[in-house]
Amino acid sequence: MGASRGASSRSSPRAAATSRALSGRTVVVTRAAAQAQRFTELLQASGARVIEAPAIVIAPPASWEPLDAALTALDTFTWVVFTSTNGVAMVDRRLGTLGLGWPALSGRRVAAIGPATADALREHGVRVDIVPAEYRAEGLVSRLRPLLSPADRVLLPRAAQTRDVLVMELRQLGVQVTEVAAYATRKAEGGAPRLGEALAAGTIDAVTFTSSSTARNFAEAFTEDERRAWRGRVAVASIGPITAATAAEYGLTTDIMPAEYTIPALARAIVEYFARIPQRPARRGRRSD
Repeated sequence: MGASRGASSRSSPRAAATSRALSGRTVVVTRAAAQAQRFTELLQASGARVIEAPAIVIAPPASWEPLDAALTALDTFTWVVFTSTNGVAMVDRRLGTLGLGWPALSGRRVAAIGPATADALREHGVRVDIVPAEYRAEGLVSRLRPLLSPADRVLLPRAAQTRDVLVMELRQLGVQVTEVAAYATRKAEGGAPRLGEALAAGTIDAVTFTSSSTARNFAEAFTEDERRAWRGRVAVASIGPITAATAAEYGLTTDIMPAEYTIPALARAIVEYFARIPQRPARRGRRSD
């Protein structure tokens, strides 16, 4: 009976209406180039024309020394906390360079900020103890709070110059936190002029932000007057409230935000948003693909 209900749902009028809800729509993806593929595929599957315009580049930290020192002393930590798939990838890189491998985490408890990060860890055979219901620093602290004691030592390999909420909250619990830069994000250059022309011409339907850095770097590539001219014509899709708050600092009010702060949920929210909005008349010179 359950299977027949599933088949009915797939062929329902609502499913049919949303399956290609992005046909004729153009969506800008600002994720780093190496991370954009999955998001792009999800949007294209619903009919979107996707413009990949990376606003950030993922790069090594200024020095590997702090991360390497922490990884060679893993047995001194109680917990290792990962806040992004980028952190997992860079730790994997350094573990290999140091000749350690992921078994070096044996005996450590591991927390991941969200399901994508947890999945990346599981691909390396790492058992993930904690994934919060709310995929941001505040949710992670809430889950960790009852499990930590002042005797615990926490390793936090993450991006350089990241929000201080996680570190401050953990230290207020009396926990010793070692925060090390596993990678850095820098502004991508070169794509703004062509994208600006498309935005000015009204051929863009939505711009997506998957982190505060993508929102900030994208916004700073344009003038305030340019950003003001897009209001009401370009939907802003933000992955969560922190990202939305950063976009708002530049006058870019978020129209689309999923309840779950993940890439698949953001893609679904974009589909649902445009499924409710009539397609705009075709413009002269607008591509139909």
